[in-house]
Amino acid sequence: MRHFYLSLVTILIAGAAQAQAFWTATSYKGAFPVTDNTPATDWTSGWANFDPENTVYPATNTTVSTDITADVTWSGVVLLQNKVYVKNNATLTIAAGTIIRGDGATQGSLIITKGAKIMAEGTSSNPIVFTSNQSVGNRAEGDWGGVVLLGKGINNQPGGIANIEGIAPSTDTEFGGTDDDDNSGVMKYVRIEFAGIALQPNKEINGLTFGSVGNQTEIDYVQVSFSGDDSFEWFGGTVDCRHLIAYRGLDDDFDMDFGFRGRIQFGLIVRDPDLSDAAGDSNTFECDNDGTGSGAQPLTAPILSNITTVGPLSDGSVVLPGGEKFEKSFRLRRNSSVSLFNSLSTGWEKGLSIEGASTEDNYTVNDSAVFANNILAGYTAGTNAITATSSFYNNFFSTDNNDSTTTVAQINWVDIFTALGTTPDARLTAGSAAATGASFTDAKFQGGFIGLNEVTAIGSVGVYPNPMNQEATVAVTLNNSADVVIALYDLSGKQVASIFNGNMNAGANTVLFSSNNLNAGLYTAVISSNGYNQTIKLVVAK
Repeated sequence: MRHFYLSLVTILIAGAAQAQAFWTATSYKGAFPVTDNTPATDWTSGWANFDPENTVYPATNTTVSTDITADVTWSGVVLLQNKVYVKNNATLTIAAGTIIRGDGATQGSLIITKGAKIMAEGTSSNPIVFTSNQSVGNRAEGDWGGVVLLGKGINNQPGGIANIEGIAPSTDTEFGGTDDDDNSGVMKYVRIEFAGIALQPNKEINGLTFGSVGNQTEIDYVQVSFSGDDSFEWFGGTVDCRHLIAYRGLDDDFDMDFGFRGRIQFGLIVRDPDLSDAAGDSNTFECDNDGTGSGAQPLTAPILSNITTVGPLSDGSVVLPGGEKFEKSFRLRRNSSVSLFNSLSTGWEKGLSIEGASTEDNYTVNDSAVFANNILAGYTAGTNAITATSSFYNNFFSTDNNDSTTTVAQINWVDIFTALGTTPDARLTAGSAAATGASFTDAKFQGGFIGLNEVTAIGSVGVYPNPMNQEATVAVTLNNSADVVIALYDLSGKQVASIFNGNMNAGANTVLFSSNNLNAGLYTAVISSNGYNQTIKLVVAK
């Protein structure tokens, strides 16, 4: 028997993981850990604002009303008039602490076109703020346009090029291409308030819109408040986002379409019972592959983890006004293939809605999407926090470790159900049912953890023989004793075998497994410890 240890492969995998590092493994579900009673465990502290209606902003000292075609830096307090396009591959740099006040009369909006960049990097104590130019007491959703980023990433529209919605089409509104690694810049520690004006009748733009934005763009610590349309919307592309807040928006909080395939971790969503979309319906997630639910490729298939969403019903004590249009927490439809993990939801009329046979097939037959390890609390309809009559929900929901029996009291947030203008505290208290139990062992997470080399107990891994025929051995060397899970996945990402689940000693360990129930082909072995993964490609030859 030839021993084939993949030390070189392991090194290459570790390097790739560092290059693509994104996920932070947590023990808790939802966006926040158990409180330590200091700002350290609250990532909204210092830069977020939950009372922008009453925040006094200084008067503007600069006006920008024409397109930007060369590199420029903004600072101070800027009045944004008209639709301002950053174009000609120019870079707009915005200094920390800059305030941009959007003008309503001229539909002030900022559009970063394909090839251009925005470098808007605030700090936790000095964020960049896009807000209304109205005075205290006169601000409302839709006071100005919003921020739009257009990139060269892949989408599933005919020809791969489309025009962003809400704006009259031109070459400046085009998005799409073939470069998923495209870079539209940085938005970090940024607030966007009272955006979403109707640029045309019934055609609003969102607080922050992404059109085929690539994964070299950095989006982190961004709050959209009181948006007149969606808070965030993604059309195609692969941009990754962390630490997002959608606060009291009008339409959907996260709207994902046209083949978006990015990753999102840590999101806080809080809704207002008096703000819903009278022209449609309002949801936490609204996800479509496209408008018709076709099989256009790539599918809309983002991966999200650690989302906390509190709907308009709050803790269940709120009575919604007549004519409200609130719908579902997670509305997954039209052949979308969204994966959601380790998240918390409460306060919506319905929790989970997986709509249409093609969408259901993505979770069961094709196994291209995963909804796992989530808690939907306080929904009186139980797992059918959606009007479902098929056995689909009964089988699917509990199989993937989802929970609809935990109560809001058992989650026990510090102070998440706050009144308008009051800062919520979405951290957990000691003993919370969501304080433990998060999992990052699914194949969707493989190869993308921050700090993999520093924190994992895994020293090296190997498999022999490779290709295998009847039996093979997985060899795992640990830096210290640890719990280890070894699972095998096929090319679709479906788990086909559980090889090992238990404790291993420090040093060399081996596990023998059989290929009796495997077809010939290529598989991925995922070795997981403490939420961190290493992978090996394995060929089964029969």
